[in-house]
Amino acid sequence: MSQSANENVSYDLHGKPFNRKWFIFVLLLGSFTMSISQSSLSTVYPTFMRYFHISATTVQWLTTAFMLVMCIMMPVSPWLLNNIGFRTLFIFVIVLFDVGSTIILFAPTFPIMMFGRILKAISVGILFPSYQSVLLYITPKEKRGSTMGLAGLVMGSALAVGPIISGVVLKFTDWHGLFVFFITTATIILFLSFNAIKDVMPHKKSSLDYVSTFLLIGFAGILYVVNMIGKPNVNVTQAAVILIVSVIFVAIFVYRQWTMKHPLLQLKVLKTMNYDLSVLLTGISYIALIVTTIVFPLYYQDVLGVSPFISGMALVPGAAFLSFLNPLTGKLADRIGFKKTMLSGMSMIVLGWLLLTVIPGQPNIWVMILLAMLIEGGNAFVMMPAVTLGANSLPRDVVADGTAVTTTARQILGSVGVAVATLILTNVARNQKALGVSEMVANHNAYHVVFITMAVLELVGLLFAFMIRSQGKQTK
Repeated sequence: MSQSANENVSYDLHGKPFNRKWFIFVLLLGSFTMSISQSSLSTVYPTFMRYFHISATTVQWLTTAFMLVMCIMMPVSPWLLNNIGFRTLFIFVIVLFDVGSTIILFAPTFPIMMFGRILKAISVGILFPSYQSVLLYITPKEKRGSTMGLAGLVMGSALAVGPIISGVVLKFTDWHGLFVFFITTATIILFLSFNAIKDVMPHKKSSLDYVSTFLLIGFAGILYVVNMIGKPNVNVTQAAVILIVSVIFVAIFVYRQWTMKHPLLQLKVLKTMNYDLSVLLTGISYIALIVTTIVFPLYYQDVLGVSPFISGMALVPGAAFLSFLNPLTGKLADRIGFKKTMLSGMSMIVLGWLLLTVIPGQPNIWVMILLAMLIEGGNAFVMMPAVTLGANSLPRDVVADGTAVTTTARQILGSVGVAVATLILTNVARNQKALGVSEMVANHNAYHVVFITMAVLELVGLLFAFMIRSQGKQTK
């Protein structure tokens, strides 16, 4: 067997050899499929509204409920990895995703569709932290940057591919065709996984802490209230009560994890400074990415007056650039170190938002596309390198816990970022119109305030990047 072939061979928990590249390919293919199932659905919402005779507020629950359930499942993923084994867990997740897609395909009513969507949210919430944990576990530290660059490629390309796939499918068939695509793809992945996916992480059996699991509702409650901010007809009293109860739940959850001998989620990973900085940088860079993908299309329509189709297609160059850079930045982090890599990325992100604040007048769509590419390209230098840095800062046996904390924090911070941006847009535009300013100028001024807010936030992220303790080419 050649040297290159030997490098592709790893051994599972039973000492049996397997092809690591084939393992990683099937693992990332499953993650990619689940990622595009998230990003592709919003373009089909108008079709769902007509088909099920529901309002825009109701159809949004396909996103809101999905996010809430996913956020609850992420902190449970380390316990599942330790007690079930990855091969069984991966197959279970793919089957659950397949079942959820099948229920949606044949759903006669919206509530049944919602049930299928929740099943898919459970599968995504389990897999997203788990696949990153497994990739980090089976990859030597000196190659983790490159491997996680591939993971970043999966996440980044899904932003571009999801809406394109849904657009192509809807051009030739109705919304059912989209879920036929997901069912077919998931079934193929399921059959591939029987041979490709192996148990690679040691098991640490423990009983499930049901109290801590129940308290995870607090994270969902906080996310729910955050997503209600800025929306019309919100019951402020109800939202305040939910927020207070949710914060209490989270506080009790955190206390239990710090004081229990065998916690559901090992929060003591937060004692490591480089890990804490990596979590913050992952969240701040994700805010820049998700606000760009949500706010820029709105700017194109509200200020520049382009069609929804053009505004959607204008996202593709940025997402494609992000996807192209992710594997390269992973290799760069392995070579020059994570601190220099992330400083480069945060500088790109900060420059993008700062340029938006100083360019006079209304930047045209081509300038906006270039700045979106700069911001999203910077994200490739930060988000996955930060995940890798965090994992390298931790003992190997708590990498799964660290990844779950990072993924959950990223989800919450991203939602907060979008909520704040939406709140600024709504309130500034309304106040400007009350002063007699035209609608287009009011909208432009509101977006300008969002750009300034993002520039300030990302400057804070740049400061965090400077605080990283450099430890050579890789953190040990």
